[in-house]
Amino acid sequence: MNIVLLDPRQPQSEIWTISAKRQLEHLQTHLDIQVGDTLKVGIREGKRYLTEIIEITEKTVRLKPLKEEAVPAKLPVTLIVALPRPKVLRRLIMDATTLGVEKIILLHSYRVDKSYWQTPFLQQLDHYIELGLEQAGDTIAPKIELYKRFKPFVEDVLPTLISTDCPAYVAHPYTENKMPFAIEHPCTVVIGPEGGFIPYEVDLLIKNGCQAVSLGNRIIRTETVIPYILGRLFSTA
Repeated sequence: MNIVLLDPRQPQSEIWTISAKRQLEHLQTHLDIQVGDTLKVGIREGKRYLTEIIEITEKTVRLKPLKEEAVPAKLPVTLIVALPRPKVLRRLIMDATTLGVEKIILLHSYRVDKSYWQTPFLQQLDHYIELGLEQAGDTIAPKIELYKRFKPFVEDVLPTLISTDCPAYVAHPYTENKMPFAIEHPCTVVIGPEGGFIPYEVDLLIKNGCQAVSLGNRIIRTETVIPYILGRLFSTA
């Protein structure tokens, strides 16, 4: 936890209070906080601050803000992912949030097991988003959208995300076109299920504006390929 996120509904005053059990346990167990220590705090969907701890009790930590700090910039990317296995979904959401993805779309496809849409993890996405924000020191959550029908999404929604200044790339190992490197514009990235998109789905994505691009002939796990692609596309090296 590199920042403590406070609920924006908490009454705003000169003194702020941390009372969430999970946050308190982390602060007391892993950081061994003391009165007078400084602490990075963010208001969820708002600003980020450096604060000073002024009181510690069994159930609360009280703070006073010292100065405003910059919130990390987002990556200008919409990440579209065929809904993965529940355990992978949890890591995917946390990692994509930590990396600064602006928008995440979870999509059905032929090789997505229909049972995945019944996982309780889908009801807990906000928790995993918060963990990702805390890791990154961020306060602004990515937008999350879910689409259970592949064809209507690709034909009706996907084209609205694509423009000359915002292309869409579908990761596909069986094409000679290489994934771009160090781009300077927003984009949409489409990642298939672990078994890959079927040929019909790839063709439909291309027909509706996506560029099929390859990272090489290795078949990479979903949770591995996302940071790999984002690091390549938005590299500053």
